[in-house]
Amino acid sequence: MKTICRYLTPLIIAALVLGSMPVVAAPQAASASDLVTTQDAMDSERGQGDRERIHEILARDDVRDQLVAQGVDVAEVEARVAALSDAEAAQMADQLEQLPAGASVIGALFAVFVILLVTDILGLTNVYPFTR
Repeated sequence: MKTICRYLTPLIIAALVLGSMPVVAAPQAASASDLVTTQDAMDSERGQGDRERIHEILARDDVRDQLVAQGVDVAEVEARVAALSDAEAAQMADQLEQLPAGASVIGALFAVFVILLVTDILGLTNVYPFTR
């Protein structure tokens, strides 16, 4: 009986290991959240368009001068605009488009200031020392 168990035990272990390999090595099925819907693709394109509009406004010389006058680094503002979520970028772009024609610089600066202030208060950024 011992000789049978001595030969049978390694065979059973090898069969179990080899039998479980296809289960372990099988590729994971793609979940439903990995699928990209048409709406997701359109939202992504809209988010890029919103960021481009914000960058166009920030590229103006008068806006840059006002940001520098207020002590804000322009490169940091651009990095933060790039880090905005699509919803935040859409909200900021909509606010910038709703401003009246003559007040766009002041309104744009105010919108950028408010967004930076909120992100600074939430601890996501470190621009204004008075929020600590």
